Amino acid sequence: METQNKIQLENIAETDFEIFALLKQRYSPRVFKSEEIKGRHLKQLFEAARWSASSNNYQPWRFIYAEKGTEAFQKIFNCLSDFNKSWADNAPLLMLAAYKENTSDGKENFHALHDLGLCLGAMTVQAQYVGIGMHHMAGVNWKKAHEDFKVPKGYHVSTAIALGYYGGDLDDLPNDLKKQETGKRERKPQEDFAFKGDWLH
Repeated sequence: METQNKIQLENIAETDFEIFALLKQRYSPRVFKSEEIKGRHLKQLFEAARWSASSNNYQPWRFIYAEKGTEAFQKIFNCLSDFNKSWADNAPLLMLAAYKENTSDGKENFHALHDLGLCLGAMTVQAQYVGIGMHHMAGVNWKKAHEDFKVPKGYHVSTAIALGYYGGDLDDLPNDLKKQETGKRERKPQEDFAFKGDWLH
């Protein structure tokens, strides 16, 4: 158990250039401690989101969250893809992330999804600071989420997130996911996405 935890807690990226330590340490775990997330830590996560940048300060993000063992947790879990269901019940907390599609005067907020991403980035760094891992999931049935949670028209559920403290037992995962959890972390080189002066193919 200690060896497994050590692997998970020290899954640090081998970066080409030195970056902020919390960014190097951050990754998306699929196992978590069974410990409930402390109330003050949860408030800190939402405070980090609250103070993130947004176009015209519209702050279009919205969240629904629920603790394991509650009916709402099960409702979020039921909206996940089958693959995510294979591990997400390890999390002590599940969350749906949504954004408001239009501005207050009814115009499309083209940047709302971008702003949701910015706020989740801020939340993720804050989570890392207090030892919480966040696994962002694209595999969510947003239409079911809208129906089950009676999401008002004009809002769109974009992703689901599993949250919990680092240090879960890797034996709680299927063997194929164990390998992913402990495998070497890789990223595209900067040259593939950062172009100076012109678009390079």
